[in-house]
Amino acid sequence: MSAIALQALPSGTGAAKRLAARLDSGSGLGCGEIALHRFPDGELRVTVAPAADTTILFAPLDQPNDKLIALLFAAEALRRDGARRLVLVAPYLCYMRQDIAFHPGEAISQRAMGRLLATLVDRVVTVDAHLHRTSDIRSVFPDIEAENLSAMPAIADALAADGIDPATVVIGPDAESEPWVSDLASRLRLQHTVARKRRHGDRSVEIDFADPTLLAGRPALMVDDIVSSGTTLMVAARALRAMGTTAVDAVVTHALFPAAMATAFTDAGIRSIRSTDSVPHPTNAIALDEILAAALRSELGTTRSRETTR
Repeated sequence: MSAIALQALPSGTGAAKRLAARLDSGSGLGCGEIALHRFPDGELRVTVAPAADTTILFAPLDQPNDKLIALLFAAEALRRDGARRLVLVAPYLCYMRQDIAFHPGEAISQRAMGRLLATLVDRVVTVDAHLHRTSDIRSVFPDIEAENLSAMPAIADALAADGIDPATVVIGPDAESEPWVSDLASRLRLQHTVARKRRHGDRSVEIDFADPTLLAGRPALMVDDIVSSGTTLMVAARALRAMGTTAVDAVVTHALFPAAMATAFTDAGIRSIRSTDSVPHPTNAIALDEILAAALRSELGTTRSRETTR
């Protein structure tokens, strides 16, 4: 059995291969694809590559339901084949948004998902998990290791490399965005502000800004962690253009919206929208390889330590 290997669900194979190449410094780290077969009744057959002592599972968990079943089955097969340590790399981590029951009878999906994944793997690594009232991701995953990485270093490096107008104001869509918006603005040495958002439903929001004079005559860069319906971005863009911004661009960590929405974003006044490659999407422009590799290099060291003690 090899010491360490990386296996990926089909939707993450491209990003997983890039990650394996970045991590491989003589460790022989390979990247296998977990094969999925759907039976006529909708059930899945899951086939993994040979297990390694430490097996890293790469799985972007957008459109998550089938993928969660696939992970469940993959973990069973790998443990049975001798894997001693399973590390889940989920650049986008599903079901984190509901952290309380807003109405009687609702499930708290964050709590249920944390308990499920904690029974399957020994460590979870994710990026910009949507944690509203949860201060530390380790509380989501009882008794295992968990890290919530920030995409802002990768986003800042990409924007700086492309060149950005120093007059740009970095915009957050709501109060919850303040930590990552201020981080990105600081890295780029730009001013920032955060909008006031009132949500009335999945596709109904109101947005305004405390200091419209800050934005007039300057370009705006909107930053968000997750975009699924796109409503917040479009409402904010219209408000920004009405206040006299010269251009509105957007960058997001997790692009979950349909690709066909590009026209609607343009109509709302958004000049460009870029995303990280946390999930495969036509707007992907920012690779997360380096921040993920930095978090996972400890696994290579741990594996070597195990080998020397055998």
